[in-house]
Amino acid sequence: MTGTAAPIPSPIPTPIPAPLGATVTDGGVRFAVWAPHARTVHVRLLDASGATRVEHPLALGAGGVHAAEVGGVRQGDDYLIVLDGDRALPDPASRWQPHGVHGASRVVDPRAHAWSDAGWTGVRSMADLVIYELHVGTFMPEGTFDAIIPHLPHLASDGVTAIELMPVAEFPGARNWGYDGVHLYAPQSSYGGPEGLRRLVDAAHDVGLAVVLDVVYNHLGPEGNYLDAYGPYFTDHYRTPWGRAVNYDGPGSDGVRAHVIANACHWITEYHVDALRLDAIHGIYDMGARHVLAELTDAVHAAATAMGRHALLIAESDQSDPRVTRPTSQHGLGFDAQWADDLHHAVHAALTGETQGYYEDFCDVAPIAATLASPFFPPRAHP
Repeated sequence: MTGTAAPIPSPIPTPIPAPLGATVTDGGVRFAVWAPHARTVHVRLLDASGATRVEHPLALGAGGVHAAEVGGVRQGDDYLIVLDGDRALPDPASRWQPHGVHGASRVVDPRAHAWSDAGWTGVRSMADLVIYELHVGTFMPEGTFDAIIPHLPHLASDGVTAIELMPVAEFPGARNWGYDGVHLYAPQSSYGGPEGLRRLVDAAHDVGLAVVLDVVYNHLGPEGNYLDAYGPYFTDHYRTPWGRAVNYDGPGSDGVRAHVIANACHWITEYHVDALRLDAIHGIYDMGARHVLAELTDAVHAAATAMGRHALLIAESDQSDPRVTRPTSQHGLGFDAQWADDLHHAVHAALTGETQGYYEDFCDVAPIAATLASPFFPPRAHP
């Protein structure tokens, strides 16, 4: 399919030009990489055997983005990004990693998929959702997106209105919980890659099921994480349970914020996902003038509106903070819902006797009764 490449349909308030990665255009493919500290950046095109076919320089432009349109490149071509002449790495905004987290990236044209869900407009509120959480790798023996499709009508007949996919961003190996993903834009290759995910979402909409996707923006996994080579993606100013925090408010954070906000919009626009569930937002640190999550929720809602759809955003947080679901116009973070884990924590503590970490406030059976009556413990009124 041809046509001029369209930008992400929601304005991202940052000087970093969008889109990044490999974007198919009328004349070939536009490659764009945010690498503010690199002296030179090239794209290395590979042949079918994985050998170098040719290299093209990318020109440094606004915001530390190196970009160029390269003719003779098409969907399905593999490539690497070469930093400073000698370090060849996967694209940080790769749409597909068919050779795994360490391998070459592959050009994908999202316009090539013939969607059949034009009449689907998404879900307007959390009250419309009965969610079935689903791990792609273990739901069926095949462990693929396509293997789920024949079972969607059964889920719908049981009263489920949405499937929630545990994280699918490319991770090391073939099976994983998904919370150590490193290529945020690339659906897991062993699950079926980009087209497999599109087929699953399309089929879900066909039987009246919404699709919720877990996404992880508080850390990246250790293996295959090459973002340090490209820019100041991480900071030692804050620490998380998983190590260094993602740099959302320090020097050079504009590019990091753009990378994550564009990624959230990417799942809505390119994969027609109906809702995102953000993992452990209490591990996302931003002391800047406007929180990155407020920018993200506004951008995602705007992207869905531009498509004539509705998108919901769900936050997991252990802080029970009403600001999470307060509108951004009222200085909140703008989420449509907050994951309420207190009942789980109360039952877990009562059954196991564990009282550390998440469970330190749940020391007897009383919290079970309290959290059955109110989502949070101790019960409190929402402002």
